[in-house]
Amino acid sequence: MISFLGLGRMGAPMARRLVKAGYEVTTWNRTPRTVEGAASAASPAEAVAGAELVVTMLSDPTAVRRVLTDAAPGLRAGTVVAEMSTIGPEALTGLRDLLPAGVGLVDAPVLGSVRPAEHGTLTVLAGGLPEDLARCREVLGVFGWVREVGGPGAGAAMKIAVMSALVPAQVLLAETLAYARAIGVDTADLLEVLGRTPLSALVERVRPAVEGGPHETRYALGLAAKDVGLAAHGTQTLAAAAGRRLADAAAAGLAEADLTAIFPHVAASGPTGAGRTGDADQAVKVELGVEARSIGATENVREGEPGRVGVRKLNPATVPPTNGLYSHATEAAGLLFVSGQVALDEEGKVVGEGDMTRQSEYVMDLLSRVLADRGCTFDDVTHIRSHLTDMSLLREYAAVRERHITGEPPASTTVEVSRLFRPGLLIEVEVIAAIPASR
Repeated sequence: MISFLGLGRMGAPMARRLVKAGYEVTTWNRTPRTVEGAASAASPAEAVAGAELVVTMLSDPTAVRRVLTDAAPGLRAGTVVAEMSTIGPEALTGLRDLLPAGVGLVDAPVLGSVRPAEHGTLTVLAGGLPEDLARCREVLGVFGWVREVGGPGAGAAMKIAVMSALVPAQVLLAETLAYARAIGVDTADLLEVLGRTPLSALVERVRPAVEGGPHETRYALGLAAKDVGLAAHGTQTLAAAAGRRLADAAAAGLAEADLTAIFPHVAASGPTGAGRTGDADQAVKVELGVEARSIGATENVREGEPGRVGVRKLNPATVPPTNGLYSHATEAAGLLFVSGQVALDEEGKVVGEGDMTRQSEYVMDLLSRVLADRGCTFDDVTHIRSHLTDMSLLREYAAVRERHITGEPPASTTVEVSRLFRPGLLIEVEVIAAIPASR
């Protein structure tokens, strides 16, 4: 029996292909949905009970960890988990510790959108131990062409590397078209000329959206922003810039629209970015050393005060929103100050109540997303301050922290507090990071 967890735009057609191929399938989705011919379960643990293979196709690292944590009591030795979401190699590393002994783990994210998922023509990038890959190779083939790229984490890494080229390429093309219109170049003529260059395949793919506007959502813009955010690295300057464009569009209400919605968004926002008042405004910000507005950010720069340090308030779309009384981070003088992060989900509910390990994983993931919004990783952290309600649980937190901060540790302060602002919260962590000069 195969358990399929996550019936979103990609998951539902993939589960249907398994049913069509003759497999016994049990599905689960956070918002109840059904797949004809498959059984439905009320919880992840119920869905995976008795399964030989468990497939996860979820939105982000937090969702994957939450669902696999809930599924763990139903897993048995000998089961293989095929993680097919796009979560990156760093998040994948932490999943191993969530699974019971004897449960295999394969990372197998896919290239392709809804239509290839329906037709079984996805590209599956698989990584894992040879024995685990062998046990799920046939099933993965139902989804499309399987390319085994290496050991554990190799598939997740390959997917992020590929997306860090494909997604920014579409953003670059959107900016190119906006620039061309600004200097009087005809859009149709430009597309025709670009169609005769190495960019021809991409041009033909986006041409319908450019000429007629985005249609159905095949690859959500918000997910594209998340995928590029996972590629944060010192060399990824173009990807980071594209991520900021996408997050700005997501903050403008386009998160659920197709990625091609970036074309009209860029065209409407203009070459200097959304919210600009013109060339003079841009020149002032350049003079003060403040670059174009990032995703979900507001700038506190007083014009007419040369030399004043700019302060940017950052609220990335990749993490749950604040209550409006604070920002997730501020940037000033090349430093990123990240507010204390706690284990609250999108609905404001405590994640992993009473479980320090789970809350710590959730908090470290939130921190990594906020850092990634400005092109940072935990390697860029200069100081980390941790607040625990019970110092006897420090060892559990430390084990999680060591999985995320793997190099030389930063300066650190850890204190015990009597309570945090919400009952059930065990930990709050804040960091300061140095933003790489390339950002």
